[in-house]
Amino acid sequence: MRTTISQSWHWQAIVPSRFVARAFLLWFVTVLFGWTSVDRRWGRIGSKGQGVTLSFPDRAQAEIIARQVRERRKSAFKRIGVGYQEVE
Repeated sequence: MRTTISQSWHWQAIVPSRFVARAFLLWFVTVLFGWTSVDRRWGRIGSKGQGVTLSFPDRAQAEIIARQVRERRKSAFKRIGVGYQEVE
């Protein structure tokens, strides 16, 4: 039996003067049969938002995607004019 491994990250970009209130969540979990899923959810805070789940047969591929998503959050200021802050 495999052990389930899970990690998650949560970011928010909030600037009331610019009417920006966005959230981004990233989950990285190894599921029962050894596949690894990367689940992303994003949208305006308080709305239903959007999301996508990708599954990979090996953990290394999922880690690459998760790392790319985390790096993209760092470039948000250049793209939307507001940087994301990590939420504990």
